[in-house]
Amino acid sequence: MDAKVTSLFNFTNFDIKLETDVIGRNFLYFNEVTSTNTVLKDMNATAPNGSIVFSELQTAGKGRFDNRWESGAEQNLTFSILLNIDKTLRNKLNVLNLGTSLAIATTIENLFQLQSSVKWPNDVLIKEHKVGGILLETISVGAKIKKAITGVGININQVHFEGDFNYPPTSLKLELGQDVEREKVMADFLNNFEELVKKLKVNPDGILQSWRDKCRMIGERISLNQNGKLRYGTFEDIDEEGQMLFKSDGAVEVVNYGAVSILK
Repeated sequence: MDAKVTSLFNFTNFDIKLETDVIGRNFLYFNEVTSTNTVLKDMNATAPNGSIVFSELQTAGKGRFDNRWESGAEQNLTFSILLNIDKTLRNKLNVLNLGTSLAIATTIENLFQLQSSVKWPNDVLIKEHKVGGILLETISVGAKIKKAITGVGININQVHFEGDFNYPPTSLKLELGQDVEREKVMADFLNNFEELVKKLKVNPDGILQSWRDKCRMIGERISLNQNGKLRYGTFEDIDEEGQMLFKSDGAVEVVNYGAVSILK
């Protein structure tokens, strides 16, 4: 870490709890960046597998479909993870995406006994309020995907959120009524994430089933927004690649992108 950067993150507390072999062992801390995904993408050629870029503030934090990810400075966890993609992972990126949300949910439940659920394809909810989200991007050489960057945002101690949201945001502090140690959450998540990557190589079906068990959308009537085009149907299931099976007008189709909401 650059000596000129003042760290508001307690690395001693973090290191004590981190049990990974690879993930997070190269940890780059910033007070402010445009986007952690963008920074990690720019340095991917030199950054080792498992590297993390963490920032206290993102001035242009990204969500899906170029939406902004709003996060209060010095209150939450906003970071990105670099993974080398070999042939065992290349066709499992959707499962990685779903599994990352599962790792967030597992962390929240393990540490705080807060019941959470997952929302296709990349959100984590507490009582139908969004507490975390993911943005997965890839880096290709020629036609082959060589690396994946998983951007993660988890609302920890923020209590005021501005803007309009399909799913209103929440934070661990709002749910627990007290401040939360960010370092503990970060370390536990990375421990779970490394286990996820190991499991992804040998038992992706187990990850998908665990995700199904935590998803409240399956079997529900939903709206599907694809680039501003609204459709209505039923969230039937996910397939073996983590794509949604969407039933509309009696036909079931595979959907790999879009924003979904349960119809009330």
